[in-house]
Amino acid sequence: MASTRPVGDAAQVEDGPVRGPLVSVLNAVALLDTFSVAEPRLSVTEIARRLDLHKSTVSRLLGTLESVGLVERDGGKGHFGLGVGILGLAGPLLAHLDVRKIAYPEIEALVHATGETCALALWSGHESIVVEQIPSPRQVKHTTPLGARFSKVASASVRVFLAELPESRVRTLLREGLVTADGRDAEAVLEELAAVHRDGLAVNDGDTDPEELSISSPIRDHRGLVTGAVLLSAPRARVTPFLRDDYGERVRRSAASVSSRLGGLVSGG
Repeated sequence: MASTRPVGDAAQVEDGPVRGPLVSVLNAVALLDTFSVAEPRLSVTEIARRLDLHKSTVSRLLGTLESVGLVERDGGKGHFGLGVGILGLAGPLLAHLDVRKIAYPEIEALVHATGETCALALWSGHESIVVEQIPSPRQVKHTTPLGARFSKVASASVRVFLAELPESRVRTLLREGLVTADGRDAEAVLEELAAVHRDGLAVNDGDTDPEELSISSPIRDHRGLVTGAVLLSAPRARVTPFLRDDYGERVRRSAASVSSRLGGLVSGG
């Protein structure tokens, strides 16, 4: 990011003083600019000192940025860093993500094999974000804009990511409304996530859109952690039971191939 200076309560620019909401915007940009490759995690105190702002002001800014996924909290250590949600805004940054580069050929091959729209999704901490997509060549298709965010349990990619989280974290996300379950209780959701974890596959058969079927499978890195998800979307009307099973296996194999190239261990389930 270009260097940005905080402006305090007001600042003077060529067109006159900067006040009100614009001050908060400029301070938020300056805050994001404090993070670097050398120092990816900073405390509220460190940020406040570097920006010459009150800690309360920095805390409010961080809370707002965290709520939209632009920063994330580092566990219980009181440190913050840039969040995956920033990918929804920073298109040029996507070109430098290894998982995106590695996944693209697999997603492209999946589109050619199925004729349906395929995508790569990443997890922001409480929602799935589409960071790459290749649309179906067919006239009737389902597509999603880059940067689109999903936070419903019914979404296939959301379930893939939730299935990797501790039960306590899933319960917290549901309780705080960061992930919605459309009336289902936590126990039912956890039971469903256990099946997704076991099968390495999640299917959204008209659960979020009666005209869409989507299938997702996790991508794992060399540590075995889920770092992304392959997602296929198609009109339900043309997906027969045979094709649904076939697409599921193809999505799973595509995700496993990306995982393998990332150094991940691929299980047979």
